[in-house]
Amino acid sequence: MTDSSGSPTSAQPTAPNPADRPVYVIGGGPGGLSAAYALRARGIRAVVLERSDRVGDSWRRHYDRLRLHTTRRQSALPGLPMPRRFGRWVTRADVVRYLEKYAEHHRLEIVTGVEVTRVERTPDGTGWLLHATGGRELTGAAVVVATGYNHTPRVPDWAGRSTFTGEFLHACEYREPKPFAGRDVLVVGIGNTGAEIAVDLVEGGASRVRLAVRTPPHIVRRSTAGWPAQYSAILVRRLPVGLVDRLSRIQSRVALPDLSAQGLPRPASGLYTRVLEGAIPVQDVGLIDAVRKGTVEIVAAVERLEGSEVVLADGERLAPDAVIAATGYVRALEPLVGGLGVLDGRGRPVAHGPRTPAGAPGLHFTGYTNPISGNLRELALDAERIAKAIARAGGASRLPTT
Repeated sequence: MTDSSGSPTSAQPTAPNPADRPVYVIGGGPGGLSAAYALRARGIRAVVLERSDRVGDSWRRHYDRLRLHTTRRQSALPGLPMPRRFGRWVTRADVVRYLEKYAEHHRLEIVTGVEVTRVERTPDGTGWLLHATGGRELTGAAVVVATGYNHTPRVPDWAGRSTFTGEFLHACEYREPKPFAGRDVLVVGIGNTGAEIAVDLVEGGASRVRLAVRTPPHIVRRSTAGWPAQYSAILVRRLPVGLVDRLSRIQSRVALPDLSAQGLPRPASGLYTRVLEGAIPVQDVGLIDAVRKGTVEIVAAVERLEGSEVVLADGERLAPDAVIAATGYVRALEPLVGGLGVLDGRGRPVAHGPRTPAGAPGLHFTGYTNPISGNLRELALDAERIAKAIARAGGASRLPTT
């Protein structure tokens, strides 16, 4: 692994012969690293361009409590199992260690400290031209965009946000509950991140924790009698949506308490229907018990901010000591590829994995869906498919044989 100041790759930005062009992989997270390995395993030179100074940067910035909601075995990337000592539910810190080891073990070609700002076709139409920091122009036979699902924090444009006088932070800035001990905290958003942060705050000694909810989510047990929810998700992926909705509704009524009285009614729409709309179920890591006990209080969605107060959709006014917005992320792909006609109206790639958008041969995207079966599992499968598609297309430079 080399940085941008000393890498031969950055010193020789453009290969004159199309057959000498590598495949550039943008992003040094799980998706980018697994794609680079899969390409290398087929004898294709792949160069990973990572904007930070080390791989797995987004994982380093997650909150300390985080553990994978997918099992260790189903979360490993191709070519290297996760160590058994990591346990079944791998910690954030161990994911980072694994990604570092993965890059080292496979001797991946990684250039750090280089951010790609724009991708476009080469003038002769035979490859891809990448514009990067420092005025670099890199020419590749193909490009794999893997900048990550959680790229840029999203904060709703609430009225009064700019003049709010209370402490306000996005969930990406939250690390541990210690700074919030003895304080009144409002967490906004009940995805997996918001639910887990709320529980972390309670266990860390916050005096009061409220969770603002706009749409009640489906909640599932991470594991039931030793059977992980991920295994069920893998099994039902190919079943009809309506059937999965009915099965999950029955399972929910049997396995989970009714939290309607606490402000979390069961969703009217089915679990798989919601997944296809982009709403992944919340895996329970303590939220159900916290809501039942009242240590996490469910309140209405945030409507606006006024001075030091938060006004909710039902008219209630709160004056928390701190607000943590667990309001998700945006892919932020428009500056990178927005001029190529490869994104839909919501900024998502129109083609994913081995398929490439019409008119953009050799441009692949990985990691921009949030599959019910587990993101890391699908990234690993995508890597193999992408490498196979690029190898079939040909034209990329080959690694020297030994």
